[in-house]
Amino acid sequence: MIVYRKLKPEDMDIRLFQEFQRRQAVTHCWQKENGKWMVKENPFVDDWSREDYAELVRCLRHTLATGGWVCGAFLSSPEEARGVLKGFVSVEGIPLGNRRQYGDLSSLHVSREMRGRGIGRRLFTRAVEFAGTLGVEKLYISSHPAVETQAFYRAMGCVEAQEYQPEHGEREPQDYPLEYVLSR
Repeated sequence: MIVYRKLKPEDMDIRLFQEFQRRQAVTHCWQKENGKWMVKENPFVDDWSREDYAELVRCLRHTLATGGWVCGAFLSSPEEARGVLKGFVSVEGIPLGNRRQYGDLSSLHVSREMRGRGIGRRLFTRAVEFAGTLGVEKLYISSHPAVETQAFYRAMGCVEAQEYQPEHGEREPQDYPLEYVLSR
């Protein structure tokens, strides 16, 4: 059974991620060439090191300290009352954009062995709900360019962002900037 719960600063510890598998074997990515997005072969394995998880914990603590929100998806069992983290999503508390129209969906990840079970969809829906409390019009997603990741976000209703956020492009120049319009 998957239980979704808002995370607090005291939850942010590297041990939270000890059974989380970020690994993603990528074969094709969306890349922008001559102003147009196209699918290109680009095989690599995306995985996080212990240092990457430590940086993630620092980032999620900062998200919470600045009014943002983090939600985890936990695999629960009678032996593990609090559950084991199998997915998480975060939305920053400070809006982006020239009109502050974007809530920044800064992360959404599902552990490798749990993908394809609707966890990402449920986490995304919760992120949309939180973004609505910020008074923004849209979510901004600096998305991994893998074809599978893009297919997920497109299925959720995301489209190419109308206004690229330079701070995201500097950190992750290969990402595909997306947006999701919140219902009013």
